[in-house]
Amino acid sequence: MDKSELDEFHGAMGALGDVQPLATRHKQAPLHAGQKKSAGDPLNQRARREAATAQTARELNPLGEEFVDPVDPWDPIEFKRDGVQNGVYRNLRLGKYTVDARLDLHHHTIEMARRAIYQFVRDCVEADVRCALVTHGKGEGRKQPALLKSCVNAWLPQLPEVLAFHSAQKQHGGLGATYVLLRKSERKRLQNLEQHQRRTRP
Repeated sequence: MDKSELDEFHGAMGALGDVQPLATRHKQAPLHAGQKKSAGDPLNQRARREAATAQTARELNPLGEEFVDPVDPWDPIEFKRDGVQNGVYRNLRLGKYTVDARLDLHHHTIEMARRAIYQFVRDCVEADVRCALVTHGKGEGRKQPALLKSCVNAWLPQLPEVLAFHSAQKQHGGLGATYVLLRKSERKRLQNLEQHQRRTRP
């Protein structure tokens, strides 16, 4: 570019007013071979933790998430494991045992209810609760009636801690609630065994 062309160029730039140079953009250094992106991003770490926690919860919780057989809102649900005496089951069905713990599943999603049932049963056994009450509602008039009730009916037999269950009496929620009979904790079983041995010693 000769002097006359250079003068013409500067004149054109001056007519445009103050011209600012473009800001220099920071270039990201290319990754070297074998180098991985940093996992230090807090959002990435949080997502990994949540995924791991969710996976662990799924592995620990044996209750199935698959489709369960639907139960009619007005049908009772019942279950008795082999070895449970008929008299004991009858007392459970008639609501003659003291309810020592309660779980209300209203406003729970299916996944929330699945986690709640599993943890509730574990906590009851740890606390030596023998009879508990799960309130799930009948779901009458809903698009999927008795959905939670159907899930409770399918889930409880999957837990070995549950010896029996039956729909509750009217004063405890009727067909919208269920009595649950739980096995003794290992600690309680050993205590009873020791007491029995002391009584039978000469």
